[in-house]
Amino acid sequence: MQNLLDPAILFFVFGVLAGLLKSNLEIPPAISRFLSLYLLMALGLKGGFALAKSGLNAEVATTLGCAVALAVLVPLLGYQIMRRFLSGYDAAAIAATYGSVSAVTFITTLQYLESRGLPYGGHMAAAMALMESPAIILAVLFANRLRQRTAATQTSVVHAGAGVLALGGAPALEPRPDSVSLSKLLHEAFTDGAQLLLLGAMLVGVLTGAQGETMMAPFSVDLFKGMLAFFLLDMGLTAARQLAQLGRPSPLLLLYAVAGPLLHASLALGLALALGIEPGNGALLMVLAASASYIAVPAVLRYAIPEARPAFYIGLSLGVTFPFNLLVGIPLYVAVAWRLLA
Repeated sequence: MQNLLDPAILFFVFGVLAGLLKSNLEIPPAISRFLSLYLLMALGLKGGFALAKSGLNAEVATTLGCAVALAVLVPLLGYQIMRRFLSGYDAAAIAATYGSVSAVTFITTLQYLESRGLPYGGHMAAAMALMESPAIILAVLFANRLRQRTAATQTSVVHAGAGVLALGGAPALEPRPDSVSLSKLLHEAFTDGAQLLLLGAMLVGVLTGAQGETMMAPFSVDLFKGMLAFFLLDMGLTAARQLAQLGRPSPLLLLYAVAGPLLHASLALGLALALGIEPGNGALLMVLAASASYIAVPAVLRYAIPEARPAFYIGLSLGVTFPFNLLVGIPLYVAVAWRLLA
């Protein structure tokens, strides 16, 4: 309940209510894009300044290794689960969405930790950046394999039907789309503007250190809370729209949208316990594993896996999982991490 009294979270709730009431309140797309870039830049600077103080050590290397492992394990697990009751393309898209991360959920968690004086490592911003792309790559590999199998099946149908065609039978099936070029996708993933801005801002923070932190404090500290509240208002409005577009999904999908993040956070907690990761960094790993992308990954999936239904992977991640993590997940993950890792 204490988390709901945070102004930024209350603005998110207000946005959801305004959206459900079909208000004409809206944030212009250009302003929404600016707010997103501002938050990533401020996050990168904060992480860089903190990393300049702590330096690289075994804790940093271990945590980043866990982040990469989770970025592979979560989409693999998600695909195997969703494949049992969805098409392969929908399963791959949902696995990519839930295997990647939400920057806003992560940033909100940082604000939650800072407001309670709970320490964490600046390198966790780098962990978030590392967890962005592996799920997309795996999902495209899954989709390409499905297309190859479909093409092989259709080819055998064409050959088998050649005699039928000679007798005036039905025409052969049209071939499916070609597999997406993995090299092109990798280039787009690693040159994405938002991710480059995050890493570039972090590098600036590392290079300028304490002096840069003092100079940039009015930008990266003083404005941060207000900008986050404004952005979460926009996210609330968007979440309400996605809930409306989701319609009446299968109860199994709704269950996964809530239970999936809890399972993924448990994987992160297990790794943190096994490797002795600090509570703050363990909590952030849990949040990253439990979050789902609703901006970067869906934009790529529309091109990379057009056979998948956006109402599923966008509607579930933004309409269900994002509100759940923001209102319930963050305080839960933090409390569990401090109880078991401290």
